[in-house]
Amino acid sequence: MNFIEQDISGVFVIEPVRHGDARGYFSEVWKQEEFELHIPGVKFIQDNESLSTYGVLRGLHFQEGEWSQAKLVRVSQGRVLDVAVDLREGSATYGKHLSVELSSENGRQLFIPRGFAHGFVVLSETAQFQYKVDNVYAPHAEKTLRFDDDALSIDWILPKEVLLLSEKDLLGVELKNIKSI
Repeated sequence: MNFIEQDISGVFVIEPVRHGDARGYFSEVWKQEEFELHIPGVKFIQDNESLSTYGVLRGLHFQEGEWSQAKLVRVSQGRVLDVAVDLREGSATYGKHLSVELSSENGRQLFIPRGFAHGFVVLSETAQFQYKVDNVYAPHAEKTLRFDDDALSIDWILPKEVLLLSEKDLLGVELKNIKSI
């Protein structure tokens, strides 16, 4: 696996090596020992999966305080634009975001450390999204950062009128109203 640290410290794109032939390919998508060599100290406790249709935008979600979560995300079917926003207190890149296309074709994964808001939009007909987390889901600590906050200037690629969001995500708060985590 290739671990590529991004412009925002602590965030990595991970590119698994695929061994292919006429039948398809084989790839290791998770190997704890190798992960710990590049990103030590993270202990994942749960795997989650979602299935979404074209235009669904989930996020930007985060959990505050002791409930903050690190995530390792990937797409096993389809294609998404994945976005992480730095909310870490004292970070030189506070309020900055990065966007990475994750797909079943490119096999990329994104590691997002604690202290980030996270979301994605589905670019294909459907997308199966999988992620590991290092902390439990805590509804009382969950918050949503507004996906279309002008302060973030996120290009979600798709026109706003085709985006499908939950009520919770539509009611997200702006960056200026969130304390760093």
